[in-house]
Amino acid sequence: MGTIGALIFFAVVGAVICAKARSAGGAVVFSLIALGLFIATPAGAGLPGMLSDFVSAVADASEPLTEGSGAVG
Repeated sequence: MGTIGALIFFAVVGAVICAKARSAGGAVVFSLIALGLFIATPAGAGLPGMLSDFVSAVADASEPLTEGSGAVG
């Protein structure tokens, strides 16, 4: 577990360095690596389910506004 924590830390530091150097692509890559490593840990294992529940709640809350049509325009 300590190794994954160190890898996440270095990925975040890499993202910050790339952002400071104005390398947007490198910062995005390091951020995605850090997110993937975080999801691989027991603490982050529930993140995909939580995001799914959040998106479902937003969709349910916005349904009265769109009247469930699913089409825009």
